[in-house]
Amino acid sequence: MGFVRTLPAEVFAVPNVLVVAAHPDDEVLGCGGTLVRHVSAGDAVHVLIVAQGVLARKSASAEDLALHREAANRAAEAMGVKSLTLGDFPDNRLDSVDRLDVTRFIEERVAATLPQTVYTHHYGDANVDHRRVAECALTACRPLPGSSVKRVLLFETPSSTEWGNAANAFTPNWFVDISATLDRKLAAVREYAGELRDFPHPRSEDGVTHLARWRGATAGVEAAEAFVLARSVER
Repeated sequence: MGFVRTLPAEVFAVPNVLVVAAHPDDEVLGCGGTLVRHVSAGDAVHVLIVAQGVLARKSASAEDLALHREAANRAAEAMGVKSLTLGDFPDNRLDSVDRLDVTRFIEERVAATLPQTVYTHHYGDANVDHRRVAECALTACRPLPGSSVKRVLLFETPSSTEWGNAANAFTPNWFVDISATLDRKLAAVREYAGELRDFPHPRSEDGVTHLARWRGATAGVEAAEAFVLARSVER
């Protein structure tokens, strides 16, 4: 594989984090509070969005896509991430794209950012794009010799993960305290105002807040984001 390399020690001087998400807003809904924590700690956070977003909707236009991408840039700025890469794969049609093409797209970004920690979707999600991105990200981050990736964490996306396959239900075993960063997560969520719905829809501001409070209560803190640890390699 051309993307695998022997890494010099200085690569790890500033921890690198990569989020691999299917659509704009998934990165904020799934791990926005955790990303702000990484940024506050001095980590370099990179976000990769694979698919276009919105264009699967009947009424969506090229203008809607442009506005959605502007929202993604504003959300990235609100969280303080170092880079945002927006892919152009078809929205809600990733099952029609060769898996190898998506995997290589992710591999290229892994090679460019050399992350130690990668966040991506859970593989039991109801959304086909989320499932495909999870599969391809796990392949792109496989622990080959020389890989920078030490940990892969799978996040939940409100209004999608909880509606997924019961046989592959999201059962978190990793929690990150976002009590101090929940407000900044919600500020980033608001940049995607066009994607928000009225409560009691899960993808509402109240829904996102209640989920953070519930995950926090589960872990004994005021607010948290929950993950499934897919892989951890200590070197």
